[in-house]
Amino acid sequence: MDPIVKNLDPGDKSWTFLDGSKRSAAILGSVAIGLGHYLPGWRWSIHVHKQTGKTSEAHIGCILSGHMTIRSVDGSQVTVGPGDAFQVLPGHDAWVTGNEPCIALDFENRAC
Repeated sequence: MDPIVKNLDPGDKSWTFLDGSKRSAAILGSVAIGLGHYLPGWRWSIHVHKQTGKTSEAHIGCILSGHMTIRSVDGSQVTVGPGDAFQVLPGHDAWVTGNEPCIALDFENRAC
């Protein structure tokens, strides 16, 4: 397969959430790579779920700046920050922690 190169800005898809936070994604064959700019106060269950009606999906991510707290379906939670890589299962909630935007990459498996 030839190399596939795409820029995340604007990406193949882009979203603006209810609070003004933004996410774009580039789809590269078997993986989607997302870049999110989440504003202070952003929360998946409030600003994405209410807008889309969808539950959160499984994905892997990495925080570039800022902090985010992730709560799993079983109620356990962890706060991640710059340089932290993480993996989450479907149905989680997540929110920006603190007064600084959170910039994060995420990776989602896709069928080719």
